[in-house]
Amino acid sequence: MNPPQLYTASVPVFQRYLRQLGLMLDAAQAEVTMGRVDEAQLLEARLAPDMLPLQLQVQIASGFVLRACAPLQGLPAPPLGSPAPGLAGLQALLRERQSYLDALPAEAFRNAEARVIDSDAGRAQLQLPATEFLQHFALPNFFFHLSCAYALLRQSGVPLGKQDFDGLHRYR
Repeated sequence: MNPPQLYTASVPVFQRYLRQLGLMLDAAQAEVTMGRVDEAQLLEARLAPDMLPLQLQVQIASGFVLRACAPLQGLPAPPLGSPAPGLAGLQALLRERQSYLDALPAEAFRNAEARVIDSDAGRAQLQLPATEFLQHFALPNFFFHLSCAYALLRQSGVPLGKQDFDGLHRYR
């Protein structure tokens, strides 16, 4: 039997892109280790004064794993928690989220399409059918924060390219 559609549309996507985010943070750690990037400044880097810093972009992106997958199973989202400090703490958070995803049984997503999911979106309260919740809210927000993290790393001097973002592109 094929895995449920919303499992296939969520869990493997989150797994892949959390892995890519982890690789991007590895590249950042290498730059910090070589003395080319200051870790404290990197973690607090912002694209604009009113935007969140890198460390929160990573935390929020990884939080969408829980905020999406738990309700798709009909469960409340577990507490998001706070990571240990630094790039190492963010890497540990990503490993924790990967472990969560790895343990999810596809069968838990059976009939997820029939669910209506309540969620907050800033100060707005959403109530969306599960498919819309995933496609129009959870995944776009995950990718928004992932893209902000990528842009902040690039802006801060971490040598990344499109291939680092998706793991698919190859350039000469």
